[in-house]
Amino acid sequence: MEVDYFSGVILSKKLLPSMIAKGGGHIVAISSIVGKFGFPFRSAYAAAKHAMHGFYESLRAELQKQGIRVTVVCPGRILTNISIHALTKDGNPHGIMDHGQANGITAQTCALKIIKAVKKNKKEVYIGKIDLLMIYFRRYIPWLYYQLVSKVQPK
Repeated sequence: MEVDYFSGVILSKKLLPSMIAKGGGHIVAISSIVGKFGFPFRSAYAAAKHAMHGFYESLRAELQKQGIRVTVVCPGRILTNISIHALTKDGNPHGIMDHGQANGITAQTCALKIIKAVKKNKKEVYIGKIDLLMIYFRRYIPWLYYQLVSKVQPK
C-alpha cells in the first residue's frame, strides 16, 4: 500500500495546490489491469490498485472544474525485469523471468500509448496484449473469468 497507493496519493496532494493555482494540470496515475479485477497471488497488489482507482476517479470528479484532468493507466504485462528482481519469501532475488512478463509489450510501447492517451485526455486506458481480455471476461463473462483464475498456480 505504501508504494502502490499512498505514494501516488501523497505526491498528488502535494502537487495539486500548485496545479490549481496555475489553472489546471493533468495527473497520470499508473495502476494495473489488476486494479480492475482480483488475481491469485496478487491480493495486496490488487487491493492497492483498486484503491488507486477509487481515489483518482473521485479526484477527477472533485477537481474537474478547477481544470484538473486525470488519466488512470492500466497496463497488463509489460516486458520488464520486475519478476527477476522480485524478492522471495526469504528476501532473496527471485531471479527468474516471469513467462507473462517475457511476452508483454515493451516499456517503450507502453510509454507511447500513455502519451497518446494523455493527449486525447482519456480518463482510463488499458495497455497490453491478450491479457486485457481478463478485464472484459470479469465484466461481461464472469463465470469464464472465475474459471480461468481458478487454474492459476504459483511456480
